[in-house]
Amino acid sequence: MVDRPLPVPARRAGRVVRIVQASTVFANVILFQAAWFTGVLGAASGRPWLGPLAALAVVAWHLARAKRALPEALLLAAALALGAAFENLLVWGGWLRFGSSGVAAAIAPVWMIALWAVFATTLNVSLRLLHDRQFVAAVLGAVAAPLAYYAGSRLGAVEFVNVGTALLVIGAGWVVLMPVLVSLAARLDGYATP
Repeated sequence: MVDRPLPVPARRAGRVVRIVQASTVFANVILFQAAWFTGVLGAASGRPWLGPLAALAVVAWHLARAKRALPEALLLAAALALGAAFENLLVWGGWLRFGSSGVAAAIAPVWMIALWAVFATTLNVSLRLLHDRQFVAAVLGAVAAPLAYYAGSRLGAVEFVNVGTALLVIGAGWVVLMPVLVSLAARLDGYATP
């Protein structure tokens, strides 16, 4: 298979649009999905440490492929911080429960927060076309995030206290978070040629 850049217009709104190799995009999508399933199924089967291990492997691969690792690392750190805050708000608000007990039940688990770093690896690779499309990013966040949480609940990794309310809160949060993450990614694009 010949590795060709994905067809993307050379300029958009006065900015040069960087092209990522098709094989990198394909690998990015596959690795994201593999890490998501590893994290969710690991948590559901009582092995929550599998998620952070998978996330670490994906992040290492992602940073090794970046033209400039520092901006990508900063993006991943920002996503981790936002993710930790959002997940803990969901737990503290009583919308989500992760099968923990005691003190651990009061905070979001490490495997869930690690998925935010894995998601951030897609922002300058497979989701880079969203950089100049804030509205599309918001709609995608409002729809895809609740579906991902719902899938995680069906696989046994998370419980909703009230399904409908929790999904609405998650969707509303991602309407804001997705454009913020996409905007950060456009500024911290380690896959673009300097």
